[in-house]
Amino acid sequence: MPQRIAYIVTEDWYFLSHRLPMARAARAAGFDVHVLCRVDAGAEAIRSEGFTLHPLGWSRGSVSPAGNARAVAEIAGVLGRIRPDIVHNIAMKPALLGSLAALRRPATAVVSSITGVGSAFLSGSLEGRIARAALGRSLTLLLNRARARAIVQNPDDAAMLEGLGVRPGNIALIAGSGVDTEILRPSPEPPLPVRAAFVGRMLEDKGVRTLIAAHRLLRQRGVPLELVLAGEPDPENPTSIARDELARWANEPGVTWAGHVTDIAALWLSCHIAVLPSRREGLPKSLLEAAAAGRPMVASDVPGCREIVRHDETGLLARVGNPEAFAAALTRLAGDAALRSRLGDAARNLAVTRFSARAVGEQTVALYQSLLPRTEMGTV
Repeated sequence: MPQRIAYIVTEDWYFLSHRLPMARAARAAGFDVHVLCRVDAGAEAIRSEGFTLHPLGWSRGSVSPAGNARAVAEIAGVLGRIRPDIVHNIAMKPALLGSLAALRRPATAVVSSITGVGSAFLSGSLEGRIARAALGRSLTLLLNRARARAIVQNPDDAAMLEGLGVRPGNIALIAGSGVDTEILRPSPEPPLPVRAAFVGRMLEDKGVRTLIAAHRLLRQRGVPLELVLAGEPDPENPTSIARDELARWANEPGVTWAGHVTDIAALWLSCHIAVLPSRREGLPKSLLEAAAAGRPMVASDVPGCREIVRHDETGLLARVGNPEAFAAALTRLAGDAALRSRLGDAARNLAVTRFSARAVGEQTVALYQSLLPRTEMGTV
């Protein structure tokens, strides 16, 4: 009988957009794949992969203790029915609640992908400091179990977990879930004017307001650069930007709000530069996709972004939260086609050699197999 793996994810769309390559790698290695998540419109796409879907009733944005307790009980009930050999939690909330639910099954190995630290770790408020302390204690207890592993996407997050008290041997550094470098391929630049695209949720934490301020500076200085915002607000995130504010920005000269974009390859065909002024990332998928498409990048000099944007090699780094720094970096790239070409070629090479779905899938499956009893490993 094949080993079973259960992915616990907040939303079906997030599983499909960010974790599908990982689950496909597990399937190819012989695992029976189950997916536990809240379901919106992705049920058919998940089932068409041959995965078993288990809808959850939780809310990603809820911080209610009673709601979290119900979620743990619901997850534990599903795990009791499917009896997985491995549970893989994706992101902070599943890492906490999924790990708690798995405590009832001591023979089950638990992998938790810490995909960035979230708004609680970024906030300087009293509530944020209290949340950090509580999350830190909980993570340390759950991740230090013998058959538990934490996957982080950059060395800064690994150091953060170690600082909380997680044992280094329980931490694995794996670069996300990979990018499809066959579908996303380099292409010639589109015609001028130069267009820079931000791809992601419309959040304060993603630095969208910094980017708008930088673009206004460019307009004042007569720099002919257009800005494309590709993504939607996220009402369950406390830093989400309101739709009416986004609509006002889209009325400014040179700004387009495209909303959710399904064909990311077509977007990069139409744009010259990727930009991400985020406050912190795990390993941003939007930049991985841009790099695979051979586009140079401008990003904040913060954890996660630094993994893919290497200054003056694959892109330009700018001081986080500083519109002037982003305006300067975008001006430099907008005015130098040769620089864009050099950085884009290097970005593509980095995506292929380090961040491809194949390479990341192999590393992730190897971690899974290391957690199986030796008598089972040969059957995977």
